[in-house]
Amino acid sequence: MSLLSSSASPLSIQRSAISARACPRNRASTQLRLNVKSSYAASNVGEDFSSAPIDVVADVKTERVVVLGGNGFVGSAICKAAVSKGIEVVSLSRSGRPSYSDSWVDQVTWMAGDVFYSRWDEVLVGATAVVSTLGGFGSDDQMKKINGEANILAVDAAKDFGIPKFILISVHDYNLPSFLLSSGYFTGKRRAEQEVLSKYPNSGVVLRPGFIYGKRRVDGFEIPLNLIGEPLERLLGATENFTKALNSLPASDLLLTPPVSVDDVAWAVINAVVDDDFFGVFTIEQIKEAASKIKSLSIL
Repeated sequence: MSLLSSSASPLSIQRSAISARACPRNRASTQLRLNVKSSYAASNVGEDFSSAPIDVVADVKTERVVVLGGNGFVGSAICKAAVSKGIEVVSLSRSGRPSYSDSWVDQVTWMAGDVFYSRWDEVLVGATAVVSTLGGFGSDDQMKKINGEANILAVDAAKDFGIPKFILISVHDYNLPSFLLSSGYFTGKRRAEQEVLSKYPNSGVVLRPGFIYGKRRVDGFEIPLNLIGEPLERLLGATENFTKALNSLPASDLLLTPPVSVDDVAWAVINAVVDDDFFGVFTIEQIKEAASKIKSLSIL
């Protein structure tokens, strides 16, 4: 089933089926029961007095993240990073499970489906956050649909089911001519951003990367975008003080905006998932800072 459909009808959401809705503002909680046996003896008494076993019940906070487009370039990096931090992951994408085999792949729940017709009560059950990587190019109408309408529908579904947090992968705020910024790609992304920030004013996250590089799998082959993106990122970082004067020129940031690695985008998403104080719109530099912060953090 395709993730997107040109004949998509309005979504009817089953409001009563989701089991995690009772406490929508709290992370999923798992009870851990420990059986502890204690013993003691007075200093002047040789006999050991043992108490009965004591049950200790503790709440262990867990995360369950739904990644829309989790089989894609950015989505798979997010799934991999989440698994490495012990986060439970569900992916909804057009083709479901990826064809390649990595150790982390078996730890993700893969679902094939169309966001316009998905049974959200099955997709979102128990979720503590939704991450959308939906986006793409095509005709103007297609771009409005995939970048805008699909994301807006997902935001509304997550909000309706009481999911505490929504994270959107958007696009850098380029200083392009107005006729380019009015295309379906950019208008769709900005409409989706507005929906996230409106429905999730205190927990919604919008990441605005520019060119994202890394090893991208296409039809079984790897395209090493890092061979272009990584050197360019270093070059622009080293010459930043010299190129600042050019930033005011129209469309200059198409060349001067530093690329960002797909891993940094993924780690920034994980930071957004676990940090309740992390919300709002984040630029490329802020994405890298968030990624650096979370990489060494032990979540469990």
